[in-house]
Amino acid sequence: MTYVYLVLAILSETIGTTALQASQQFTRPIPTVVVFVAYGVSFYLLAMVLKTVPVGVAYALWSGLGIVFIALIGFLAFNQRLDLPAILGIALILTGILVIHLFSKTAPH
Repeated sequence: MTYVYLVLAILSETIGTTALQASQQFTRPIPTVVVFVAYGVSFYLLAMVLKTVPVGVAYALWSGLGIVFIALIGFLAFNQRLDLPAILGIALILTGILVIHLFSKTAPH
């Protein structure tokens, strides 16, 4: 169940961050409400994950995958392009997530 909560926390955070861009600095009411609700749900679910996963590991997975998903959404929805150093940096983040997941004894398996 821990990974279900973590995946849902990441998706909620991604929705909140996408809505943050769409809110246009909190000038649009519906995206603004989505920001607060999505972040609230995300932090609640992340708190549930912290019952069984160390905070460093949980946060690394939550924020790392959030970065990857937001970069992808920025590209697809907002036509935001990444240069080669940004793409390489994101690849390193994904590599770090894989190392944690596959080799760390502190990550739940």
